[in-house]
Amino acid sequence: MKIILCSLMMLFSTVSAFAAEDCPRGDLDKGYCDRDGDMLADLPADKDEWLDPSTIIFSYTPVEDPAVWAGIWDRFLQHFRDVVGRKVVFFQVQNYAAQLEALRAGRLHVAGVNAGSTPIAVNCAGFVPVAQMATPAGPWGYDMEIIVPAGSPIQTVEELRGKNIAFVSPTSTSGYKAPVQILETEFGLKLDRDYTSRFTGKHDTSIMGVSNNDYEAAAVAGDLARRMADRNVLDLKTIRTIYKSELFPGTAYGVINRLNPDLRAKIVEAFVTYDWKDPKLMNEFPDVDRFIPIDYKDRFAIIRRIDAKSGVKYDCR
Repeated sequence: MKIILCSLMMLFSTVSAFAAEDCPRGDLDKGYCDRDGDMLADLPADKDEWLDPSTIIFSYTPVEDPAVWAGIWDRFLQHFRDVVGRKVVFFQVQNYAAQLEALRAGRLHVAGVNAGSTPIAVNCAGFVPVAQMATPAGPWGYDMEIIVPAGSPIQTVEELRGKNIAFVSPTSTSGYKAPVQILETEFGLKLDRDYTSRFTGKHDTSIMGVSNNDYEAAAVAGDLARRMADRNVLDLKTIRTIYKSELFPGTAYGVINRLNPDLRAKIVEAFVTYDWKDPKLMNEFPDVDRFIPIDYKDRFAIIRRIDAKSGVKYDCR
């Protein structure tokens, strides 16, 4: 009996070892495999798990005014429909957690995910970035700014000691992870020791809160205030910038890993063939003139490094 049990244990160990080798995953959640080493979830081996929806659900990263952004994407979505040959519906999620949950569940098929949430979406929701906005010089990026009310006595980052800083969400690079790290490593200001914080949920909310003197300071994506001013929802004279960071990658546009590969190829084609002669998108992104394919492993390395230094774990529970 002991010999039989030992043989069975050896057999199960061997099977488990083969299974692990057949499904390497790195930081990916246990439901995904990465056999080609690109750090992205592979298409499921079982075709029965593939999704081939007749209606494609597209979403953009959470914003303050969803109705405005639905209109901004109108022309692109018509091009998308023409290329893919299917109905496409714009659905604006209200927060980052809802977007990740919808991607993971397969209810959301194509999405623009903010840079800070992209590694989490990749590892926990099977998100596969395929494109980013770009300029003639290459992929478009953005900086992080720390802003204060225009009339605030705060003139330098050091003067944030003892203050309350508004952050966007724990998954936001420019709205939380990068500024917390920069404040500590460059200025010696440690969260909960040298300053307190609050989460607002959206960059727009943080900016308007500073503009209205509701917040003493906020960390936000640097391009958003100008875009809000262009829409006449913000007077730039009401805020003042006291810090600007290096550039981070912009929003990642991608698909869920379970999409039929033929459909996925059409979606990629829709992004890279868009002519960008679009007044609404050009108004929001005046420096951008195209979508280009991207390599997640390379392009988002800086975000993963920030996560590692900040102690962020891709906990998918």
